[in-house]
Amino acid sequence: MLRGTHHRTPVLIAALLAAMAAVAQVPGTGQAGQSPGSAPADGTTSAAQAPPAPTTNKEEVTITAPRVDRTLPALPPDEFTNCLQQIGLDTLERGNLRDFAIQASICEHQLDMEKHIVIEACINRDGKTAPPRVIQACTESLDRKILQGDARFYLFVNRAAAYFAWGDSQHALEDYNQAVKLAPHNADLYYNRGVFYAAQSDDDAALRDFDTAIGIDSKLVPALRQRAKIYQARGNFGGALADLSEAIRLQPKVAELWTERGYVSLRQHDYENARNDEAEAIRLDPKLARAYFLRGAAFGGLGDSGSAVNDLVTAVRLDPSLDRYVHSKGKTASLTLPP
Repeated sequence: MLRGTHHRTPVLIAALLAAMAAVAQVPGTGQAGQSPGSAPADGTTSAAQAPPAPTTNKEEVTITAPRVDRTLPALPPDEFTNCLQQIGLDTLERGNLRDFAIQASICEHQLDMEKHIVIEACINRDGKTAPPRVIQACTESLDRKILQGDARFYLFVNRAAAYFAWGDSQHALEDYNQAVKLAPHNADLYYNRGVFYAAQSDDDAALRDFDTAIGIDSKLVPALRQRAKIYQARGNFGGALADLSEAIRLQPKVAELWTERGYVSLRQHDYENARNDEAEAIRLDPKLARAYFLRGAAFGGLGDSGSAVNDLVTAVRLDPSLDRYVHSKGKTASLTLPP
């Protein structure tokens, strides 16, 4: 049987102990170097069983070239004038208007190219640009008025994200606020600021922003998921289930949504619905370790010890870090639901 409080539920299944011990004996299981959610490599053997390494006089070294980041071009206000001076205003003084027009076109093309480089660094499409460089690029884009009017919200929101990643919460919030002022009907901006507030443990402010985002765009699944988390933390399981059910209706093939709703049901001791949701999550993603763990807990609550053991063993095999949520004492094993 599986019983207890919302967070900690004991499973009286003696077979679990032996099964978990067997998993713990797999080399490499539970070590810090194993990334969460990844299965152990096939054919792993212990050091005692491994064949001796072949003798060689050559030492192979793999070298990865560092990523080269292009230096941002300087864009002073008189860039266009400087360009013309460098390539020859004397053509204009000599009255050669045709050559001057050609040179002016070249200057304009060069300036457009440099502006493009700066904008791309600010937008950071691939997410690989370092935060200080993003901040520099967005600041320069704002200072030089590369984008005009409401379109500047792109620059503010990207700089806010870079400030946030850099640990500068105050400037991040100021930029998020500026972005919202420029585009007050953009649901994504409220969502982004809501995530920021949630990271600062300001759930009231986060909830207001998620409410606004969903009010603007009722199909914004990320906002529904984030609001469900706050609802659940506050014990509003009905609200959490409603948001996750709507998210599933909008994106029924996302396994994580099913396992999140199953988790809420498990917190309510609704083991049957929890089991069904986790089963669907596993069907969509057979390697989703968390779903196996939660379904195992649901099976325990339903009194199906055999299925519980099988799922828990699979969960720990896929993600050894889940082993920390299994506690044993004598012939009794208890589970703590992962956050």
